[in-house]
Amino acid sequence: MITLIHPLMPHRLKRFARDFGADNPLRILDIGCGNHSATRTKRWLPKSQYYGLDQQIYNNDDADFEAMEQFYRVDLSGDLSQLQLVPDNSFDAIVMAHVVEHLPNGLDVIAVLVKKLCSGGRFYIEFPGQRSLGLPSMRGTLNFCDDPTHIHVYQISEIANIFLANNCKVLSAGTRRDWPRLALTPLNFLYQWFRDGSPSAVTLWDISGFAEYVYAERRTGD
Repeated sequence: MITLIHPLMPHRLKRFARDFGADNPLRILDIGCGNHSATRTKRWLPKSQYYGLDQQIYNNDDADFEAMEQFYRVDLSGDLSQLQLVPDNSFDAIVMAHVVEHLPNGLDVIAVLVKKLCSGGRFYIEFPGQRSLGLPSMRGTLNFCDDPTHIHVYQISEIANIFLANNCKVLSAGTRRDWPRLALTPLNFLYQWFRDGSPSAVTLWDISGFAEYVYAERRTGD
């Protein structure tokens, strides 16, 4: 049975909706849960149970915290024993979008987070790729160095190898291309230009190949 996915659903959620169904009560752990992510996730996956993890409260309001089952305040760049707060073998889906590039120890973090997945659970991680080093600077980060808190350029292969070493199957990996959003790039670019005076770099992520991703499944019986 083919699951129809709304073209405007956030890219990081589309694979979970496709693989599990948009109406399933997924337990989702969102690593780096700012920018009203809880509310946005519940809008598209209304039956999901949302758990957020971040080092600080970033651009969230009361409605976002009401949408969360639990918020884990953890500094991933520090002592990873803090992740003991998060139960192992508990989540159907983990999303880690544009977090790992802020961490010097990102591979170690991923190895610990994999254990938080249930058998058969899926992990989606997205990050600026090597290509981003050669892109022009732009408001909202198009070049990797536009954001001074970006400290490490990770490679698809090294992230995939962490999953493989922790009993996961890599389902797909590569340059992020959200085709519906890519098709709307000219319209979004012009809309933001007239509304704000300059477009946001996010509008060009898909067409420029700014971001890369790895999507993995924890094998059953682990």
